[in-house]
Amino acid sequence: MINLRPNEKRAKTAITLIWIVFAFEMASLVSSILQYYFLKSVENGEILTIEAATANDRRQIIIGLATTAVFIVSAVTFIQWFRRAYFNMHLLRGKHLQHAEGWASGAWFVPIMSLFRPYGIMKEIYENAEELLYKEKLIEVEDRRFQTIGAWWTLWVITNILSSALNRIEAKADSLETLTYTTIGHIAGSILFIPLTLLAVKVIKNYVEMEKLLPELQEAGTLSTTTSTDLLDS
Repeated sequence: MINLRPNEKRAKTAITLIWIVFAFEMASLVSSILQYYFLKSVENGEILTIEAATANDRRQIIIGLATTAVFIVSAVTFIQWFRRAYFNMHLLRGKHLQHAEGWASGAWFVPIMSLFRPYGIMKEIYENAEELLYKEKLIEVEDRRFQTIGAWWTLWVITNILSSALNRIEAKADSLETLTYTTIGHIAGSILFIPLTLLAVKVIKNYVEMEKLLPELQEAGTLSTTTSTDLLDS
């Protein structure tokens, strides 16, 4: 008897935190827009006070730090859900999987590898769940699931590369023009965060729907014929 560990609560927590990050990111979007107009006013020669500049900088710093803090918490909850999903799939599929269960968390922190391995593990989780459930006619395989994963990961990589590049440029910005361009870049990044959020939530929800059905495989007797060798080898 294989006892899968509960994961639905972790999924709900991850989704909740994603929406909280989204709210902060939208606040950041508004703040960046305000900064853009502030910078354009300076560029146009309007007389602005030091107090106004200080208020703008303070607002940007506070929102930036708050968004970063919430993002870190959100990342932790997402990885906890992700690793539990891969752990359960290891119980079901064992040697059929390409990576050790620990890579579901570790791969996010390894340079270069973080650009592709988490996506590969997510795809692997989906593929194996669909294969097991489809054999018992518990689901109909939908290619749209894989399209969602691909779009989610593409946007994730783009937004992270964009954010890293902008932060490096902004740290060395020595002109009003450069700061204006980086502000525009942050606005673009925040706008991209909208579809990224929707896709991230969809990726989790899609898998939750399948994960709920996995225990039914034991009742159907599928696991005893497909994974007993793997469990003995592990």
